Amino acid sequence: MSPTTLPAGPEHGHVTFLGAGPGDPGLLTLRAVEALANADVLVAEHDVLDVVRVHARSGVALLDTDSSPPPSPSPNAVSAADTFSGTGTPQLTVVDGASTTVGAPAVRDAAHLVMEAARGGKRVVRAVSGDPGLDTYATEEMLACAAAGVPFEVVPGVATAVGVPAYAGVPLRDAQGADVRFVDARTASDRCWTEVGASDGTVVVSATLETVAAAAGELVAAGRKPDTPLTVTVAGTTTRQRTWSATLGTIAQTLKQAKVLPSPEGGRPVIAVVGERSAAAQRDQLSWFESKPLFGWRVLVPRTKEQAASLSDQLRSYGAVPHEVPTIAVEPPRTPQQMERAVKGLVTGRYEWIAFTSVNAVKAVREKFEEYGLDARAFAGIKVAAVGEQTAKALVAFGVKPDLVPSGEQSAAGLLEDWPPYDPVFDPIDRVFLPRADIATETLVAGLIELGWEVDDVTAYRTVRASPPPAETREAIKGGGFDAVLFTSSSTVRNLVGIAGKPHNVTVIACIGPATAKTAEEHGLRVDVMAPEPSVHKLAEALADFGLRRRAAAVEAGDPVTRPSERRPGARRRRSTT
Repeated sequence: MSPTTLPAGPEHGHVTFLGAGPGDPGLLTLRAVEALANADVLVAEHDVLDVVRVHARSGVALLDTDSSPPPSPSPNAVSAADTFSGTGTPQLTVVDGASTTVGAPAVRDAAHLVMEAARGGKRVVRAVSGDPGLDTYATEEMLACAAAGVPFEVVPGVATAVGVPAYAGVPLRDAQGADVRFVDARTASDRCWTEVGASDGTVVVSATLETVAAAAGELVAAGRKPDTPLTVTVAGTTTRQRTWSATLGTIAQTLKQAKVLPSPEGGRPVIAVVGERSAAAQRDQLSWFESKPLFGWRVLVPRTKEQAASLSDQLRSYGAVPHEVPTIAVEPPRTPQQMERAVKGLVTGRYEWIAFTSVNAVKAVREKFEEYGLDARAFAGIKVAAVGEQTAKALVAFGVKPDLVPSGEQSAAGLLEDWPPYDPVFDPIDRVFLPRADIATETLVAGLIELGWEVDDVTAYRTVRASPPPAETREAIKGGGFDAVLFTSSSTVRNLVGIAGKPHNVTVIACIGPATAKTAEEHGLRVDVMAPEPSVHKLAEALADFGLRRRAAAVEAGDPVTRPSERRPGARRRRSTT
């Protein structure tokens, strides 16, 4: 598809200065999400773009202000003004409806980028870390808009100096209501240090790993006692967050012993909270984020993105970082005539029931319906069964409420437990339409026949092995870069090993049931976790329970809490297959 220019706007566009919060995308406000969805141009530093871009609409232009300018302008170089006014080439364009990332041109000044985009009639979102009201550069850009008559608004965000301590379990005030002062160590004057040093209230210091120890020294020099407690948090509100408790006098040694390395180019601010009321004893009770059962675990989810979405959300709620790797690709059946006859039979009243055993089956029937110009109304008068909650949700999204979902085990066996036998008095038609994968087992078919039903077992889609994941992912799988992998079927075991190799022996292996576990063992893998029932969500719960017990054991033994991938290679053996 040829590039299409973004639609023109009014003579002067509009700028929204938006606070992206301290790093957790879940902290964006509803107003921020709304503004992002309507933006033509999104201007932000690289880290901030990673937080907000997921909410931007398809076709938005992403301007990364961290991008370096070219070493020297070429004869065809275009200015920022050309980019947005349309007087030069290339235009600000969208290809195939996808977001376009544009590095800052010869002019890196964000204010200039924002102004030129607005003058081009665009709806601009200028996103900053934390809150715009605490960002000096955002204030300067607002003044530039005001001077130029460009309309703008401000969407506040969670301030980094407030959000990070909350995620670290460090309250800034207590019942006594002590003063709280905020200091940016990167710009603080001697007078500022003297004032906060003379106070006995809580001090929240924004620093970097390179300057936090020096900031502690400034506070001691200004009058604070060296044994004053403090906490230091890096990568706050993200799953990379880590917090150390120390005192003003020992923090340098604590960071050295922990072998904390400075983040590239300073990274996000390090937040230090200083004061008697931020003592480590309080944090032991209030550290809710870093104590999540799978905090920071990289968990491999070998399913398609559509199938893995809800599972990944659940893993994130446990503090994990899910990584989705499709192991199965879904393709249409080689001969579509059987599926076409079955769908026509639905409309003509051939079936009493239709049974869906997967989300992919729902998708296949829905696509065939759309091909014929049909919608959910074609199910009128037909009873619909779904093998489990996720399949039922896919049907509801299609506009169909299933009549039967297993009350117990979410599987073919569970569906058969609740399926009524054929009764010629109450069932005018004795036939069931069963759209399935080409490799599906015969459990459901045999069970329905035993209950007296006739079954049209139709191949609705084929499952084939997916393409191998990127080399970086393959190396992480084989090299122990993942903390756990969730296997939801025997085919996911076979296919993952086939396209990416065996997971490393330090990786926790979690299986959805005995059959999947047996396949994993046959491939030389040791199974650490098994779901109490065949449900992907029960599997995630079981992994979380495993992580919780592992954490508790480390704490009880006085050992540091580490992730499986941080263990020494060869720490445990695989289960023997003999």
